[in-house]
Amino acid sequence: MTTLFKNIKELVQVRTEPISFVSGSNMKELPTIKNAFLVVKNGLISDFGSMANCPTSKFENVIDATGKLILPAWCDSHTHIVYAGNREGEFVDRINGLTYKEIANNGGGILNSAKKLQETSEQDLYQQSKTRLEEVIKLGTGAIEIKSGYGLTVEAELKMLRVIKRLKENYPIRIKSTLLAAHALPEEYKNNKADFLQLVIDELIPKVDKENLAEYVDVFCETGYFSVDDTELILEAGKKYGLIPKIHVNQFNSIGGVQAGIKFDALSVDHLEEMREEDIMALKGTLTMPVALPSCSYFLSIPYTPARKMIDAGLPLALATDYNPGSTPSGNMNFVVSTACIKMKMTPKEAINAATINGAYAMGLEKEMGSISTGKVANLILTKPINSYAYLPYAFGSNLIEDVYIKGELYY
Repeated sequence: MTTLFKNIKELVQVRTEPISFVSGSNMKELPTIKNAFLVVKNGLISDFGSMANCPTSKFENVIDATGKLILPAWCDSHTHIVYAGNREGEFVDRINGLTYKEIANNGGGILNSAKKLQETSEQDLYQQSKTRLEEVIKLGTGAIEIKSGYGLTVEAELKMLRVIKRLKENYPIRIKSTLLAAHALPEEYKNNKADFLQLVIDELIPKVDKENLAEYVDVFCETGYFSVDDTELILEAGKKYGLIPKIHVNQFNSIGGVQAGIKFDALSVDHLEEMREEDIMALKGTLTMPVALPSCSYFLSIPYTPARKMIDAGLPLALATDYNPGSTPSGNMNFVVSTACIKMKMTPKEAINAATINGAYAMGLEKEMGSISTGKVANLILTKPINSYAYLPYAFGSNLIEDVYIKGELYY
């Protein structure tokens, strides 16, 4: 089917030349076309430009976008949406003064989610997860990465990854799958980390490879969880099976995780709430994408990724939700973009770049989506009538999306 969007007030994130990501001062550039048209054919962007050059041939579907903006759908490169139940009780505990670490030490946190997931059937887990996926698509997400990590046993981790595989098969958006077995130490291994790491390396990773259940491997590299040496051990094992590293680093402490990620050619290093000067310098000139998760900082009241310092140093930056039951129970990328502008002092141009083209790169999807470019997948956000794209982060509490199109089709 061919669809013509006409009279678009502004077509945002237009890229006519191939680009993998934007960094430094280039993040301040967001090419647009005002009073534009866009043609979608067989799910791909086939043409666009000024209304002065709008095709006059007949189209199967014509949509008048007068007063409205079109931009590429959000690319959310870091989520944990396959989980069981919730952790609202811990939310109340934090309000009452307990820290994230204290809750974890009392059997809460990741271990709490793991217990619930282990007791949940695969079918029930799928039903819970698909509800969340449908929600975020309606909020404008057109590509998403989903991690395991709430299983903490071989079978439970495989169960999570099989659910992710089912979501891939049943939904039209691009989904990337990540093995995050080293998310926390199971209770039975709390005094024997070495055996747990060997279990992941010797048993879990080969089974994931055999069933083709993941593209990426991840580790929670953090004080009290997994050290830099632990991280490198897992990354090395994963890479032997073709799993590309994407790792959690610098959420609470800077312990060398950024450097470990770079050493193993990580596609992205995520969180980065605590950044030393040497971490920033280490990332300069690499192909590793730094990813900020501002909703996590908002929910936990921890520092925000120092976006201004990093971008001004010439780095790229992507934005993602970190949607999970404990530290970010929201997959709203619109809120992420707003929070990045309000709390991290990113400009709307920088935030939109971070949530589209750079987010696509952080999932290895920069050739398929993340910009308005001929031949890319037509995953699109059609806004309600608004003044400009700066109004999206400005009106942080409003849903300004009128429709979401996935592969050129209206998503209901």
